[in-house]
Amino acid sequence: MLDWATLRGKHDADLMKDSPIPPDDVRPTIAPPPPPGVALALGGGAARGWSHIGVLRALDEAGIRIDMIAGTSIGALVGGCYLAGKLDELEEFARSLTKRKVFGLLDFHWGGNGLFGGMKLTQRMEQHIAGVTFADLPRPLVCVAAEIRTGHEIWLSSGNLISAMRASYALPGVFEPVVCNGRVLVDGALVNPVPVSACRAHEQRLVVAVNLHYDLFGRAAVIKHSADMPDGTGADAADLVVDRGPRARESRIGITGVMVEAFNIIQDRIARARMAGDPPDLALMPKLGHIGLTDFHRADESIRLGYEATKAQISELQRLQAVLA
Repeated sequence: MLDWATLRGKHDADLMKDSPIPPDDVRPTIAPPPPPGVALALGGGAARGWSHIGVLRALDEAGIRIDMIAGTSIGALVGGCYLAGKLDELEEFARSLTKRKVFGLLDFHWGGNGLFGGMKLTQRMEQHIAGVTFADLPRPLVCVAAEIRTGHEIWLSSGNLISAMRASYALPGVFEPVVCNGRVLVDGALVNPVPVSACRAHEQRLVVAVNLHYDLFGRAAVIKHSADMPDGTGADAADLVVDRGPRARESRIGITGVMVEAFNIIQDRIARARMAGDPPDLALMPKLGHIGLTDFHRADESIRLGYEATKAQISELQRLQAVLA
C-alpha cells in the first residue's frame, strides 16, 4: 500500500511532466523599466542662452530622454523650438548672426513701451513655427513670464507658441510687453530666472537646471566701502571703469549698459535665492561670464560651452537615472 507522501510525490511528478519548466533560454523575460526622463529648467540670459542648444545636443547624443521643458526668456525660445522640432533651424540662424545682422533684426520703436518692437524677430520665427500651439508639441512646455502690473509669475502652457515665447523674453525697456488675455507680460527672468519650480509642479522626478549666471558675479555679495571721493575727481557714473576680474574692460556704462548690468544683478540674485529654496537634482552651469547679454553673434562659442558643460555631467545624470529607475 502506498502511503500519503508517496501518492503526493507521484501527483507532483505527473504535474511536472504535463507542465515542464522551460529551459532558461526560452523562458519569457521581463524587461527592466526604462530610466526616468529628465525635466529641463532652461534659465534666462539673453545671448548666453544659445548655450541651451549645446545642452540639448549633448543630452540627445547621450540618449537622455527629455520629458518636459520649463523655460524662462531665451530658455523658453530654445526649449519651444526644440519641442517643435525646429532646433536645427534655430541653431543655423544663431550661428549665422554677426553684429551687423543682429542690428538689422532690431526694429526701433520710439515712443512705445520698449526700445524695440520685436516684430522682425517674430517674423523670423513665423517662417518656421507659425500657427504652432502648445497642443501640437509632443511633450509639455512651460514658458515663464511676469505680469508687469502685479508682479505675478505667469506660466504659459497653452495657446499660441510664438506669443508665449515672445512674452517670456520681452525684456522691460528693450522689447515691448506682450498682451495675452488682458495681461501685460514681460521677461520671466524678473520673477523666476531658472524655473525649477515649474518642473516640480508637473511632478517630475528628475529635474535638471541650466543656470547661465553662475560665474557672472563674484561669490562675495557684501563689501564695506567708503562713500568719500578724492579731491578733484568728481567722476560721472557714465565714465566709471567697469572692472570685473577676467572680464575687465574700460568703457562708458551709458543708459543701455546700466539697464543690462542691473538686469544681470537681478537675475543672479533671484536665481540664487530660488534655487537655494527649491534646488534641482542636477545643475548645469556653463562658464559664460565673459559673454555679454547682447553678444548674440557669439553663438558658436556659447553652444560649445553648453555642450561641454553637459557632456561633463552625463555620467552623473545617468547615475541619478539609475537610482530612480
